[in-house]
Amino acid sequence: MRDLSQGAVARQIFIFALPMLLGNVFQQMYNIVDTIIIGRYIGTDALAAAGASFPVIFVLVSLVIGITTGTTIIISQYYGARDYEAVKRAIDTAFIFLFFASILLTILGLVFIDDIWRLIGLPEHLVSDATLYFSVYAAGLVLMFGYNAISAVLRGLGDSRTPLYFLIISTILNIGFDLLFVLVFGWGIGGVAFATVLAQGIAFGLSVIYLNRTHQLIRFSLRGLTFDWDIFRKSLRIGVPTGMQHTFVSLGMLALISIVNRFGTNTIAAYTIAWRIDSFAAMPAMNFGLALTTFVGQNIGAGRSERVREGLKATLLMTTGISLAVTLVAWVFGKQLMGVFTTNQEVIEIGYTYLVIVSSFYVVFSAMFVTQAVMRGAGDTLIPMFITLIALWLLRIPASHLLSIRFGAVGIWWGIPVAWLFGFVAAYIYYRTGRWKRKAVIKHKPADE
Repeated sequence: MRDLSQGAVARQIFIFALPMLLGNVFQQMYNIVDTIIIGRYIGTDALAAAGASFPVIFVLVSLVIGITTGTTIIISQYYGARDYEAVKRAIDTAFIFLFFASILLTILGLVFIDDIWRLIGLPEHLVSDATLYFSVYAAGLVLMFGYNAISAVLRGLGDSRTPLYFLIISTILNIGFDLLFVLVFGWGIGGVAFATVLAQGIAFGLSVIYLNRTHQLIRFSLRGLTFDWDIFRKSLRIGVPTGMQHTFVSLGMLALISIVNRFGTNTIAAYTIAWRIDSFAAMPAMNFGLALTTFVGQNIGAGRSERVREGLKATLLMTTGISLAVTLVAWVFGKQLMGVFTTNQEVIEIGYTYLVIVSSFYVVFSAMFVTQAVMRGAGDTLIPMFITLIALWLLRIPASHLLSIRFGAVGIWWGIPVAWLFGFVAAYIYYRTGRWKRKAVIKHKPADE
């Protein structure tokens, strides 16, 4: 566990973010391996079906992820204030909530999946594969939530290394299971989903065993758990806006895929591959943003809010440099990256166009995400939610829809940077007001920045 309220700001954020970044590289690796195996060994239709399934899964879990984020922020602030008893109650509360939430979401997903396919206009010949992939994945939500809950709690305590170790294990297992279930057993797209669920389940089990033996604050056991309603209400106050933000994003992904669906299987497959690459490219900004959120939470909890501005500047410098490098890679090697996943030349061309357009604005995306991270770390998640709502539903989706009518699939991709530009400008203006400082769970006398 790391105390982020002491030491050199930039170094602390970088060292804390690096294991999370490496962890997400491994996490994206098994997502990418899934996509490669589906695209090369099962087929373009299966690839499109898996791509259509992911936004639906994201819709199911987004609100819960947001509430968990609220708990992580509370844990980081209590830990910064050295209130370890409150930290323990917050951890127990998060575990209990996530267990019941995962069961409910699995049931809802399995019951309404056919209605969702009709709502987004999924082509009929993709429904069978998409349903199989989604159903297997949804059945394993309790394992996914358990593993991610432990990772989130550890981040709130300043430990970003332990989740990395278990994620490496999960990634290696997932790749091995992919090859076994698809190439040897011939289970198809269902085997890919089952490989992911099984790998995360094993990683979750190993992490529980390890933590129960080594951590005093984190002991995962069904006996002796305490649900603290006061902490849960605080988690809801902070987490629900973030959860709603995730929900708006995931619903936006559904709306976007419904637009993409109109252009046929090759465009759906291209979007699926390019979005995987895009997600990989966005990881530095997202992980440095998560590190900054914990940094801000701990420093506000410790009464050292004067370090927040320095933390923001340092994080912006780091993510800007990384984003420029990633943009260059996408421009120069985009077609080769697409070619790793498929041999279909039309799919490669469509996906490369997406990468060139979207990657040109990675710097803007990074600045937006990092600036909003400061607000979340302070416990102010409502304004970022409204910014995301406006950017997504009043700008991105309408722009993608209207531009696609005029320019085809290329118009869909241009709606993405339009939303990012607004999101960054709005977030920075609100940051400059300083009002986010008033939302902290731990109250101290305000310090000038």
